[in-house]
Parts: sequence; C-alpha cells; structure tokens
Amino acid sequence: MVIESYRESWIADFNALQAVLEEALALLPITFEHIGSTSVPGLAAKPLIDIDLIFDQRVAFTEIKSRLALVGYRHVGNQGISGREVFKRGQTIDMHSLLDSIPHHLYGCREGSSEVHKHRLFRDYLIAHEEARIHYQQLKYALAQEANQDRKRYAQLKEQKATVFIDGIVEMARNEQMQAPTNRPR
Repeated sequence: MVIESYRESWIADFNALQAVLEEALALLPITFEHIGSTSVPGLAAKPLIDIDLIFDQRVAFTEIKSRLALVGYRHVGNQGISGREVFKRGQTIDMHSLLDSIPHHLYGCREGSSEVHKHRLFRDYLIAHEEARIHYQQLKYALAQEANQDRKRYAQLKEQKATVFIDGIVEMARNEQMQAPTNRPR
C-alpha cells in the first residue's frame, strides 16, 4: 500500500536515524528536522521518513558529502529543486542495520534557504490546522487509489496534482506568519 495510516513509530524512526547521522557528522554545526507527511501527527503517509539536514554557512558542503559517504550515502544532486541537495543510500557491501532498515529520504539544505523555510511552513501549518491536514490526507488517498497503489505512479500524480495544494498551504502559512503579532517593545 502506498499510503498508510499515521504511526507514532515514525517519530522514533526519525530520532533513531538522527542519532546515527549526528554521530557521522559529529562536531559540525548542523541540525536535523523531521519534515514531510510522517512528521505531522495524525496524517496518513507513505512510510518514508523525510529528513532535512540543515547546515550552517560555515560548513563546507564537501565535508558533509565525504562524511555521509563513509556511512554509505551518495550525493545525487538537487534533482531539479534548487536549495535542496539529495543523498541516497549507496550500493554498499556493508549494510547498516539502522540506515538500511528504515526507509528515508535525506536532504541537505543551508540554513535560511527557501526550501528549509517551505518545509517548515508546510509541516507546521498542517500540524496547526486540522481541516488542511484532513483535506491533504483525502487528496493523498485519492491519488493512491488513482495510482492503483503503484508508488512511481503515485509520485507522478502527486507532482502533477498535489503541488497546487502544497503551494497554497505554504502561501497561507506565509500570510499567517506575516500577520502574526510580534512581541516588539513599545
């Protein structure tokens, strides 16, 4: 099945992956964020953990690439999305008991990039707005049904049909953020 009901174990999966990645990238000024549908409590999703590896301007991207290569990741470029670098598990002889057992996507993004901002806005809006979360879930189920549970077809349909919804949510989140009162001293 392409889409599964929400599982609380997705949080533990993210935390486990984060611990291994933090060890691999020890002492670098980086953070990790659980993004995507598995990061939204109550939202049905593909059982695939999306992770943003967010790195400081002081970090050389080549250092991140070389350290991740040591634990079996290969850099495959931005795959058409500026500001987001994609890492995939390599075809290594030595399997990693955790990294190869939890399906995940790993994205490298510089702190302050538009992609990081977009990922946070979308996730946080769905967490805060139940009606948007329900609508998105219904859309995902409809796309999975139309794709006849074929993962590749689902990804194509999502790109074609869900992008407008996602962009709309991000825009609403930006507007909401801009309208939020600030705590400025008077």
